[in-house]
Amino acid sequence: MKNKIKLLALLFAVTISLSSFSQSNNDGNWIKIAEKLVAFKSDKDVITPTGNERKVDKIKIKCVQGTLKLKKVRVEMSDGEKKEYDAKGVGVLSKGMSSLPFNLPGKNNTLKKIELQYDSVGALLVTKKAKIEVVGHVIK
Repeated sequence: MKNKIKLLALLFAVTISLSSFSQSNNDGNWIKIAEKLVAFKSDKDVITPTGNERKVDKIKIKCVQGTLKLKKVRVEMSDGEKKEYDAKGVGVLSKGMSSLPFNLPGKNNTLKKIELQYDSVGALLVTKKAKIEVVGHVIK
């Protein structure tokens, strides 16, 4: 009986933590900046936003397929300011989960580029490749 109660408590805690990570973009202020399909290896991608995608003050990484282990996120702003975020604390993102927002440096700055370092988790024949979206919070 004690084991069942512990298991239920653990499941409840996991459900609560997953729901906090899988925040939706339905508040109308988040736009998709990019979408990437991740290979089954360590990889690094550079994303260069254009147009309205540049006017954001926060970004999030959202996993829409597969499983992904985020390592680092680097951003460069239009004034040359760069910032690196250690994303190891984010952990492993599964389908439907997203990272917490990363606040971008500077005010009235535009986003010049984003560099992501990650590992796709899984096996070639067993699981689908991870697919991610980078979403940005639009400055009002």
